[in-house]
Amino acid sequence: MPLAERAGDKSESRYSGVETDYNDDMPQLLAFNISGGFDFVLSPLMDPTYRPSLVKCDSFGAGILPFAGSDLVISPSQWSSHVVGKISSWIDLDSEDEILRKDSEMTLKQEISWASHLSLQACLLPPPQGASCANYARCVNQILQQGLNNMQMWLRIPLRKSDDDPTGGETDNLSGHIDSWECWNSFRLLCEHHSQLSIALDVWSSLPSPNSIGRWFGEPVRAAILHTDSFLTNAKGYPCLSKRHQKLMTAFFNHSIQIVISGTPIHRLPITSAELAAKDTNDVDGISRHPLRSYLDYVGFLYQRMDSLPQQERFELGYRDFLQSPLQPLMDNLEAQTYETFEKDTVKYIQYERAVSKALLERIPDEEASTVTTVLMVVGAGRGPLVRASLQAAEETGRKLKVYAVEKNPNAVITLHSLVRLEGWENIVTIVSSDMRSWDAPEKADILVSELLGSFGDNELSPECLDGAQRFLKKDGISIPSSYTSFIQPVTASKLYNDVKSYKDLLHFETAYVVKLHSVARLSPCQPVFTFTHPDYSPKKSNQRYKKMKFEIPSDTGSTMVHGFAGYFDATLYKDIHLGIEPSMATPNMFSWFAIFFPLRAPVCVQPGSPLEVHFWRCCSLTKVWYEWCVTSPHPTPIHNSNGRSYWVGL
Repeated sequence: MPLAERAGDKSESRYSGVETDYNDDMPQLLAFNISGGFDFVLSPLMDPTYRPSLVKCDSFGAGILPFAGSDLVISPSQWSSHVVGKISSWIDLDSEDEILRKDSEMTLKQEISWASHLSLQACLLPPPQGASCANYARCVNQILQQGLNNMQMWLRIPLRKSDDDPTGGETDNLSGHIDSWECWNSFRLLCEHHSQLSIALDVWSSLPSPNSIGRWFGEPVRAAILHTDSFLTNAKGYPCLSKRHQKLMTAFFNHSIQIVISGTPIHRLPITSAELAAKDTNDVDGISRHPLRSYLDYVGFLYQRMDSLPQQERFELGYRDFLQSPLQPLMDNLEAQTYETFEKDTVKYIQYERAVSKALLERIPDEEASTVTTVLMVVGAGRGPLVRASLQAAEETGRKLKVYAVEKNPNAVITLHSLVRLEGWENIVTIVSSDMRSWDAPEKADILVSELLGSFGDNELSPECLDGAQRFLKKDGISIPSSYTSFIQPVTASKLYNDVKSYKDLLHFETAYVVKLHSVARLSPCQPVFTFTHPDYSPKKSNQRYKKMKFEIPSDTGSTMVHGFAGYFDATLYKDIHLGIEPSMATPNMFSWFAIFFPLRAPVCVQPGSPLEVHFWRCCSLTKVWYEWCVTSPHPTPIHNSNGRSYWVGL
């Protein structure tokens, strides 16, 4: 049964599992654990004593494999929904012992073939045993390349502290590796970042540093195996977790990572009267309390106390880690549905209204409020939300306005005319159906208002549009926004990388995508890239830009994989009123913009203490604007999107 029900929550992390020993009575094993409150079992599929080299074949040369029952002992839906297969933990495909190595290869293939036959959702692979995992990865990669339907392969990796962890770590028992992430990275590189290869993290009583843990949230972690010896004991003798473990569990829940309880009970709890009665009647139907139920109850308690998803988060669930092409507002006319989505962002228009109010109050003193009319031009008026915000600002401040609403989309102009008639603005608002860059204004504007910003600030050609429009702004006129800056930061984003990789072409690796980032690890604080200021009357102005940046990833993070760069913006509307999506200063509850993602064709592995040197260019021609980007340290990558060959924004 799910850990809890939260409004709008359809996360896989609602479902929890339990790791079990081998049992050849699968119906009884499943009934006991499902009735005990767990949703699935993580169970061995084959007798752990089985070794192919020791099997005596029958007269036809085929031995009967000692699987945990036939596929008929439970229904196909039960196999699929309630069983995750656990591959034999003794296998060692990189052993120096040739017999063990061959036995391991054969057993791995036999067990995965059986799991695929059962239509299991996932199989748990044991952690690599030695310093090298090349042959293990080769065999797994062969299986992945041959096709597994939709079955996931979970590679078991311990979440252990590194030797050089300043929090006082310990070397884990994974093949002598100091950093278990290194083992995972080697394995997935050998398997070519296959999308069906994912991770099950072993969580123990000691944890790495927060930065070291953080990098895992950009990796394809599907499950966290929580061992009973990770639990502390509360005042009543029941299991509980440390504050750090609690925080980690919440992060797992938020990233749809399923919790699996493993180990033997180490807390002696008082037996209830119901349990005593069940024991006395030799209950075999699962009525007696599961020995690990107290651990599951505590995990359920942590899940239940999480806040319900806000309405905005529920709306954005379907967009998480989903690649979208950025808008081309100059080349394409937006559809009604797109306008409607943006117009629902009340926070954005409140900020614009505040900016216009402040500009009006500073531009027109109180004694002139009734006599002076301010000319305000909304360039790129869409269906009128900025016109409405500007008029509301005028009403609140007691200032008089004359508004020009300039819009190139003829379909939106129809809606604008209807809005003006409906609101009775005919004597205040003049609608202009024209591209702002070619319109000849009958008079100069005091205030120029626009919402031409993209996820990266300038990526929807706000600089080019406002350069064309500023000719009808008075020399002392005000532009809202007055400036905006783009930002980037390196990220681990395994899912996004695999989604781009699935297209199997260069074009998609050289395209920037709008994404609601979720399963990513932000490896270093953002740095500013390009800044534009309006109006800009400099005689030699150019909208071409170049920026070199050096990112320092905290040393206690350990090694990391950079799959690309997350981009954001922050805009100053007027004076101290801003809006933006840069994480450290993002405007709360605003949803008009998701981040932008610049992928790398080949992910870059960054070692502790090694800086990441990144270059970004904004390039312009007569017909288009595009970005180019590359890494030069720790090792060079190709320059992406040279000459805008794959991705550009049309003028």
